Amino acid sequence: MAEAALRYLRSGKALSVEALPRPELRCVGEDERAPVGPAEFRRVLGEFATGVTVITAPGTPPAGFACQSFSSLSLDPSLVAFMVGRASTTWPRIARAGVFCVNVLSADQDRLCRAFAVSGADKFAGVAHDPAPASGSPRLAGTLAWIDCTIHAVHTGGDHLMVVGRVDALGTGGGDAPLLFHRGRFL
Repeated sequence: MAEAALRYLRSGKALSVEALPRPELRCVGEDERAPVGPAEFRRVLGEFATGVTVITAPGTPPAGFACQSFSSLSLDPSLVAFMVGRASTTWPRIARAGVFCVNVLSADQDRLCRAFAVSGADKFAGVAHDPAPASGSPRLAGTLAWIDCTIHAVHTGGDHLMVVGRVDALGTGGGDAPLLFHRGRFL
């Protein structure tokens, strides 16, 4: 279906797209906050099952964190996106590297995910990995897929950042089923 959509888009005249003007950035006032509390927001959105990834970057030591806020963004050019908390201690190391690898976890990698979900620990201790071909970011063993990227853009979204990556290389690992997260637990 995606191939058909691309053929359709490429068959006609070039589509013109005008960017909207960038909004002014400012602090949100107390009277402008949504009437939804964080606990209710988390509970309701927990109904949406997500895949789980580990985002890694090269360095000494390498950087990595568990991430369930990941998505494909564009086919042409090939772009992906992940969201990371603005208070993350791992994000600055990934930003400095300028590159990252998305490791799509398989159903039996919940323990690995938990290891990458904590801060301050040596997350790579005992974790088999090799360098991804384009970025040199850790490509974790046993994953369903990996996506090797260069940081293309970073956007602010409330208390998180949306990181857009240009895909430089990718591949599959050979596992059977993905690790899923639903209602606060792994499936």
